[in-house]
Amino acid sequence: MTAAEASDAPWDLVVVGAGPAGSTAALATLRARPGARVLLLDRVDFPRDKCCGDGIAPHVSDVLRELGAEDVTDGWQPVDQLELSRGDHRVEGTMRRSVWVIPREVFDARLVERAVAAGAVLRRHRVSRLQRHGDEVVLDGEIRARVVVGADGAESVVRPWLGTGRRGARALALRGYAPTPAGGTGRQLIRYGERTQPAYAWAFDRGDGWSNVGYGELVDRTTGERPTRALMLEQLEELLPGYVADGTAWRGHHLPLSGWRWDQPDGPVLLAGDAAGLVNPMTGEGIYYAVATGAAAGRAAAHALGSGAPGSAGARYRADVRRQLGRHLKHTWTASWLTRRPVVVHAGIEAAGRDRHVFDALVELGLGDGRITPRLSAGLAGALTRPRGRRRTPTEE
Repeated sequence: MTAAEASDAPWDLVVVGAGPAGSTAALATLRARPGARVLLLDRVDFPRDKCCGDGIAPHVSDVLRELGAEDVTDGWQPVDQLELSRGDHRVEGTMRRSVWVIPREVFDARLVERAVAAGAVLRRHRVSRLQRHGDEVVLDGEIRARVVVGADGAESVVRPWLGTGRRGARALALRGYAPTPAGGTGRQLIRYGERTQPAYAWAFDRGDGWSNVGYGELVDRTTGERPTRALMLEQLEELLPGYVADGTAWRGHHLPLSGWRWDQPDGPVLLAGDAAGLVNPMTGEGIYYAVATGAAAGRAAAHALGSGAPGSAGARYRADVRRQLGRHLKHTWTASWLTRRPVVVHAGIEAAGRDRHVFDALVELGLGDGRITPRLSAGLAGALTRPRGRRRTPTEE
């Protein structure tokens, strides 16, 4: 037992969930306050698998570099080719900044290791309830904390306690791993289907002979109808033939998609990543949001602890996230609403093939903190009104 665990004092920070959002929150707090007592809780041991596209955008590395943890991508090959298609509409180009495709079993475990090395205490524990006792938050009647970060995923137990239940759109995705065919090396493939948009299949090369493959679509909010496992595998095979037969490790997962506006109550309990409902509604990407909000939560916790006012963490965190992601979230929500119409998906692909700047803007909007730029708007408008012609790649400017 460490000295931190032996103490009877409340923990400075308790993080519920040790995925990317939680581990980054612990790292950020300890970076700002090296002597802080930080407890990192998770219901399972690491390494553990997680249903995800496994794409690590360069923006993730930007955040982790500031926390001294950018080496979590070491040993994995960067991927820089992206292909988008729907029917006979297709564009392929080189992304300005490479991404990595790293199994969450590896990536998450590495982040946890960095958090523990920085001073966090990792404990296996399934949290079931929170209570407020004076200036402290008590978890399960035994763990006392000055600040709590809920980073416990889409089915967060911390979120209902704050009274911020999820009412936004959800998607359902199925992921597996399959051998990378010769034409898929070094590439990310995204092919849109015909069902409730955004609905697409993906194949992301990991660089080790295997690809992360899967299919996801929006859940119908009116009927609540969910695609079955069989239907998703059928759609994946239709859009990306050949991947299903040799696929393995199939897992499904709900995605709580971001809405027009994001909120965080005042007080010492913060929500980050999927628990905060922060998943790109256009692409389903969530790791960048997880580490960005995890870092912001950790910084807010450290500042609140340093000022002797743990209850100020919520307001500071809310302001930081809105400053960093507020406009971006509105733009991604708008883009996701527009792309529910196949004609807009077609226009986006065509515009990206004609204009390198449009291609880059779409990548930023889907993977990072991009916006709907004037150039992107003009490209979409032009493609919507232009007669169909030869499609080009972004290198043909």
